Amino acid sequence: MHLQKIPFLLTAILVPKLFSQDVVELDEFKITGRGSTLVGEAISASEGIIGQVDLETRPMLRTGEMLEAIPGMIVTQHSGSGKANQYFLRGFNLDHGTDFATWIDGMPVNMVSHGHGQGYTDINFIIPELVDTITYLKGSYYASVGDFASAGSAQMTTSNSLQNDLLSLSIGEDSYLRALAAGSERIGNGELILGIEQVGNNGPWDLDENLDKLNGMIKYASDRQDGIAYSLTFMGYDSSWDSTDQIPQRAVEQGLISDYGFIDDTVGGSSSRYSLSGEWTKDSDGQFTKLTAYSIYYDMDLWSNFTYFLDNPEQGDQFQQSDQRVLYGANLSHTFEESSFLGNRAEHTIGLSTRFDDIEKVGLYNTFERQVIGVNREDSVKELSLSAFYDTEVDWTETFSTNFGLRFDYFDFDVDSDFAANSGSANDTQVSPKFNAVYTPSDNTELYLSAGYGFHSNDARGATITIDPSDRITPVDSVDLLVRSFGYEIGIRHNWNERSNTSIALWTLDLDSELLYVGDAGNTEASRPSERIGLEIANYFTLSDYLTLDLDLAFTDASYSDTSPDGDEIPGAIDSVGSAGLSYRSPDAPWYGSLRYRYFSDRPLIEDNSVRSNDFNSVNLKVGYKTGNWDVSVDLLNLLDSDDKDITYFYESRLPGEPDGGVADRHYHIIEPMTARLNITRLF
Repeated sequence: MHLQKIPFLLTAILVPKLFSQDVVELDEFKITGRGSTLVGEAISASEGIIGQVDLETRPMLRTGEMLEAIPGMIVTQHSGSGKANQYFLRGFNLDHGTDFATWIDGMPVNMVSHGHGQGYTDINFIIPELVDTITYLKGSYYASVGDFASAGSAQMTTSNSLQNDLLSLSIGEDSYLRALAAGSERIGNGELILGIEQVGNNGPWDLDENLDKLNGMIKYASDRQDGIAYSLTFMGYDSSWDSTDQIPQRAVEQGLISDYGFIDDTVGGSSSRYSLSGEWTKDSDGQFTKLTAYSIYYDMDLWSNFTYFLDNPEQGDQFQQSDQRVLYGANLSHTFEESSFLGNRAEHTIGLSTRFDDIEKVGLYNTFERQVIGVNREDSVKELSLSAFYDTEVDWTETFSTNFGLRFDYFDFDVDSDFAANSGSANDTQVSPKFNAVYTPSDNTELYLSAGYGFHSNDARGATITIDPSDRITPVDSVDLLVRSFGYEIGIRHNWNERSNTSIALWTLDLDSELLYVGDAGNTEASRPSERIGLEIANYFTLSDYLTLDLDLAFTDASYSDTSPDGDEIPGAIDSVGSAGLSYRSPDAPWYGSLRYRYFSDRPLIEDNSVRSNDFNSVNLKVGYKTGNWDVSVDLLNLLDSDDKDITYFYESRLPGEPDGGVADRHYHIIEPMTARLNITRLF
C-alpha cells in the first residue's frame, strides 16, 4: 500500500469523530514507564522500561532523542536530519549504532554490511506518539540479544490501541512544519491503528536543509481469545534532505564561513524503508509462545564530503554511499514454568531466530555535485544469520534466584565484488554464555551480579577484502567477521515507594576489537582491543501526585587494552554523562510542562589525548495547556542558546589554497540555536 493512501483511511476514521458528540467510554490503560517498580522482575540493575508517559511531555528536537530516555544515552547529529543519529553510551562513541542493538516490533533496525557504517541505526521512520514502550538492556548478560548488543539494546513496541485519536500540527522557526494524524478504530475482534506524519524543515543552517519526510503506519491488533492474540503491521518511510556536515574549525576562525556554514553545498541524501511484520502469541497454562516475522525493503543514497579538496584538488572529495536491500527474518520463543526443578520453581525460555539480508547493491563512489565520476567499489552481499538461545531462571529461595543463558549465533556470507580479488564467502560462529544472580534482602531492594559474553559482527566486505579498492594494488588485511566481548557488573535497585526508584551499577566491558569512526572515509573500521569500567546511577522520584524528577549520571574510563606508540585513548569515548528532568502534570490542572538538562564531558579526539573536544550542555523546555479536546504546547529547544558542539572529530582536510597534504584540524557540528515550536493538537 502506498503511503499516499493512508490520509484517506485516516479521514474515514477521524472525521466522523470530529462531529460526534457521543460520550465514548475508553478502555482502562495501564501506565508503564520509568516509575514502574522492577523489583521482583529485573535480572540486572541495568535494565528498565520507558513508556509513552515518559515520552509525551519530553521536549525533543529530533525523533532519535526518544532513546535519550534511556539512562546514560546521548543522541546527537553531525549531518542532515534524514541521516541516522550519532549515539553515545557506556564510554562508546557508537557512531550510528555499532554495539547498541535496536528493534521495533521484533524487527531489527541495525543494518549489517551497510553502505555508511556497520550497525547503521536509523529510527527516523518511527512516529514517537505511536511508541508504546521502550525496553532497554545494558551490558552483555542477556541470552535473548546477540549482534551489536555489547553496550546495550532497546526493544521498541508500537501501540495496540490509542487512548485518544488525534490531529496535530507543529510549526517553528526555519520553516519547520510537522503534521500528524493518528487514530484507532474497533474492527471485528481487534483495533485498527493508523498514523501518518509529514515533516519539513530548513534548519538554522546557511544552506537550507530542505527536509521532506513522510512516515506512515497501519497496524491491526487482535484481542486475546483463548490465550491467542496476533497483530499485522505495515510501516512506510521516505525522506530526502540537504545537509550541513561537520565543518573545519579553521574555516570559522578565518571568517570563511559561520558556525552554521558549509564547504560543499551539494551534500545530502535520501532514504526509504517499507516493512511488513506480524506477531502471534499464545498465553496459557504457565506457557507463553511468541512468533514474529518480517520483511523489509530499504534503500539509501548519501553524499558526503569530509576532507573537501584533500584527495581531488580540482573536483573535490565528495563521495556517495549507496545501499539497497531486502531483508527477511523471524523469531520464535517459548517460555514455560516448572515447579519442581531440583525442588525449586524455574522458568525456561527457548528461542530461535533467523535473518537474511539480500543486499542488491552496496557501493562507494567518487562524485562531483552528486554525479558519479568514479567507482571506488560496488558489491552485492548475501548475509544469513541463525541464532538459538536457552535461558532459565531458578528461584532457589524466596530471596535468591539465578538466571543462566546460553546463546549460539551462526553467520554465513557471500560477497560478490566488482573487483574479483575482494569477492569471497565464509562463515563464523559464536557461543555466548550468560549469568545473572539476584538477591532480595527486602521487598523494595534487590542486589545483582551479572556477567556474560557478547559480540558484534563486522562488515562482510571487510572479512573478504584482500586489495585496497581505491588503488586496486595495495594489499590489505581482512578482519574477523565476529568480534567477542565480555562484561560483568554488580548492582543494586531500590524502590523508595510505588513510583520512585534508584538503580546503581558498577560494570566493566572488554572488547576484542573496537569499531572506530574514520572521519575521512565517513565509516567505521575495525581497530584495537579495548577495556571499559564504569559507574551508572539512575534515579526516578515522584515528588508529589503531579511532580516527578529523573536524574541520571554515568562515569566511564575507556582505553585501548594493548600498547602502541600512538597512545591508549579511544577517540570519541565520553567520560561523563548527566541528564535531569523535572516534569509537572496533574489530572486536575490544565497546565503541564517538562524542563530537561543534558550534559556530556569533553573527550579525546586522538589516541595520545593531545587533542580533546569541549564538553556539552543544553536545556530544553516544554510548556503546555490542555483543556477539553485541545492540547496546545510550546517547545523551547536549547533554551539557553548554547553554542556547544553536537560532535567533534580531528582529522586532516584541505581547503582551497592550503598545502597538498592538508591540515589536521577539529571538525565539528554545532548544536542548533534556541528555537521555538508551537504544537496544536485536537484530541477526540
